[in-house]
Amino acid sequence: MELNDLAAFVSVARAGGFRDAARSGGVSASSLSIAVRRLEAKLGLRLLNRTTRSVAPTEAGQRLIEKLTPLFGEMEAALDVLNGFRDKPTGTLKLNVPSSAARIVMPGIIAPFLKAYPDIRIEIVVEDGFVDVLSIGCDAGIRYDERLEQDMIAVPIGPRWQRFATAAAPDYLDLHGRPQHPRELLSHACLRGQFAGGAMPIWYFAREGEVLQLNPTGPLLVRPGAAIDLAVGAAVSGVGVIHLFEEMLRPHLASGALEPILEPWWQRFSGPFLYYPGHRHVPAPLRAFIDFLKAINASPVD
Repeated sequence: MELNDLAAFVSVARAGGFRDAARSGGVSASSLSIAVRRLEAKLGLRLLNRTTRSVAPTEAGQRLIEKLTPLFGEMEAALDVLNGFRDKPTGTLKLNVPSSAARIVMPGIIAPFLKAYPDIRIEIVVEDGFVDVLSIGCDAGIRYDERLEQDMIAVPIGPRWQRFATAAAPDYLDLHGRPQHPRELLSHACLRGQFAGGAMPIWYFAREGEVLQLNPTGPLLVRPGAAIDLAVGAAVSGVGVIHLFEEMLRPHLASGALEPILEPWWQRFSGPFLYYPGHRHVPAPLRAFIDFLKAINASPVD
């Protein structure tokens, strides 16, 4: 078997399509298609189910991926050993991060890291569901502590404490009243988010040991990511109440476009972590990123 054909198959399966795999690998989609068809012909088995919208591995293809993933990982680790002979590490660091971290955490870290390590290339995959970072070809991920698996090593990244803020436009509050207790939100127009799997995140509030969970309704439902801007814009326009990371609402709170409500009830929680498997070789780009984060965490706060 041609190693390149096997690598082409794995990249297409991971990306979920020939175009996305071609884009990330810097090759043409047609060359990947030819390689996969050649591999399937040699094996006498279909490895990928192809439709006009998506590409997914067959049962045989999935079994092959499960066997090839650790093998390719070992090959990458063997080549990564050569980084020890360089003054500065080189290679690609692929991170899986939620949309909130992409907006709040990464902007202040990526630029200084790339300046410190100009030979490292970073790929960011934005995804809000919890995934197996290795199975999708990522070196590490960013998540909050309640969603970390026990066999993962976690390194703090970004702010150590965060809050969810609740706010609405002054015009909306003048018209509908200013809630004094979270339960009053059940009678307000609330702008909600929804995960890709269909679940809607609960609104949490806490004060003096009392914790409340609310599932309010409203006129707008958005998925995380760029669509969050639609919800924020709707809140600023006076459509309803928004409940979101304080960092995302801070510019509008500072300008007065949004007015904070129920602030004594805003939930405080620990910040995100970079997580990666502890049972495998740590690639040099990831090791450099981890050391960079640890240096930031160790720096005194002004």
